[in-house]
Amino acid sequence: MSIEERLANWGATTHDRRLTAYFFGLYIYPVRDQKTNVARKVMAIKPHDLRAVLARLIDAWESEVVEFKRGTVNFLVNQLGKYFSALANEANLRGAERAWLVLGVDDNTREVIGTKYKNNTDNLQADKGRVHDGTGGFTFREIHVLQHPNGRVIMYEIPAAPRGIPISWNGYWHGRAGDKLVALNPEKLEQIRSQSINNDWSAEIIENAAISDLDDHALSIARKIFATKHSNRFSQNEISSWGHDLFLDRSKLTFNGNITRATLLLLGKPEAAYYLNPHPAEITWTNVEKERVYEHFYPPFLITPSDIFNRLQNNNISILPKNELIPHVIEKYDQRVILEALHNCIAHQNYHKNARILVKEHDDKIIFTSQGAFYDRTPEDYLLNQYTPNYYRNTFLVQAMTQLNMIDQMGYGISDIFNRQRNRYLPLPDYELSNSDEVSLTIYGSFVDQSYSQILMKMTDLPLEDVLALDRIQKNQKINKNALSRLRRKKLIEGKIPNVFVSPNLAGKIKIETENLQNANGYDGCSEKIIKDYLEENDVADRSTIDQLLAQQLDQSLSEEQKDNKISYIIRKLKLNGVIYNSGTKKYPKWSLVK
Repeated sequence: MSIEERLANWGATTHDRRLTAYFFGLYIYPVRDQKTNVARKVMAIKPHDLRAVLARLIDAWESEVVEFKRGTVNFLVNQLGKYFSALANEANLRGAERAWLVLGVDDNTREVIGTKYKNNTDNLQADKGRVHDGTGGFTFREIHVLQHPNGRVIMYEIPAAPRGIPISWNGYWHGRAGDKLVALNPEKLEQIRSQSINNDWSAEIIENAAISDLDDHALSIARKIFATKHSNRFSQNEISSWGHDLFLDRSKLTFNGNITRATLLLLGKPEAAYYLNPHPAEITWTNVEKERVYEHFYPPFLITPSDIFNRLQNNNISILPKNELIPHVIEKYDQRVILEALHNCIAHQNYHKNARILVKEHDDKIIFTSQGAFYDRTPEDYLLNQYTPNYYRNTFLVQAMTQLNMIDQMGYGISDIFNRQRNRYLPLPDYELSNSDEVSLTIYGSFVDQSYSQILMKMTDLPLEDVLALDRIQKNQKINKNALSRLRRKKLIEGKIPNVFVSPNLAGKIKIETENLQNANGYDGCSEKIIKDYLEENDVADRSTIDQLLAQQLDQSLSEEQKDNKISYIIRKLKLNGVIYNSGTKKYPKWSLVK
């Protein structure tokens, strides 16, 4: 039976019948765009297109990028993960954008029979998380459910493995031999791995670099993070038994035992940055409100972002809504937002431009700037369309950072930044993509329009599209007519173009107060003096003594982890500036003044 006959039997629309996609996971496209009369690709799959997609897949039948299963109730997650790995890798090798695993189709008769596998929607969607954990950061682009006349069909949409990154399931790579599930053979594995190795700056091997060029503290933290991330695969004792060479290879920080530029960026000692010349390997923080207040931060970039966060003036903001007695207290800047922004700068910078990353702190915002335009799509694609990146500028570096839980490889980071700002009732971030191949990200630490914040507090289920539109209005930025009409119907805005504003009648009034805390320079300087004064009198101090010395000096609103990071930063700064040295061991340090 032809695809046209199948579509007609299923009651497909004219649009469906015109959907002549060559659907081996490549793309679907209408023959002509009605407005422009030009053929165009449609990368996303709409629900009403699923019938056409399934018909095309059945018509073409199984291949290296399409698999049909009956989908019995005892279909195992382990089996699901193996097929994900195999189909994603084969899609990469064939230049396909996606692959498919379809449950509810008899793989002998090619007939739709329906499946009862995970009838509960939440249980079905949980497959995304399970596959994410077993693949080290990858998962389904979408899990579609099609109510076919012959029964329920589940269509797992699997993204192709990114260039240079073969996808494994619980440590093993899988592939296909025709319609059979097999281990990914060495030739195919190397073919994927070599896709980016020749032009990936971060993958270049540093011939003269050695383990001794890596920071011991950063290496120790990397082991702990890796052990936590892969606790379901390796025991703590097993990871502890690995030598440095084996650990670095397993965590994808080195290549066949060779130290790469990515290794030095993430774990290298500050003085080892000379291996990366002419790239400065530098993140520069500056407080633009204060004259000549700045600091340069160097590798290891696994640790550096936390040091930069501790440098910020992170006061508390108290929000008291109208008719409420208890205020909402939030930090000016969310640690996860700042770290995500910095990690993205590190991961996606165009290192061929030999430029530093800039972090400019204003009184009410922070602006992150890095060289290198968005490599795959735009911020809106990741935020609104849940786009999964197919390619990376620095494939080797991204792979290593994923193993260290610094980023994910599914494009969720941008959504997380926006949602965390929204949940704190603050303005949403702004991306600026310049013509000079530069990306700037602004994170706000204060309020623009109190009415906007009050609406977010009252209407916690407001769709993201509406929140984005309200945010643009409070910043006097343009929005499209459809968004404007939608907000008017909901009575969220008032006024006429160009003087549109967030409705204060719905929002009410709120009271906002900001704590006046010591600035970062004053705090650090005072803490350093306390340590130096003690060492002048007592000659030596261990870490617990220093913790006690600074206990009252620390901001008590900080978590224990933040306090520990803050003290570590101050000690490391004194050491790098040649003020103190460790006269003990790495495990039991004893700090003394340099005479």
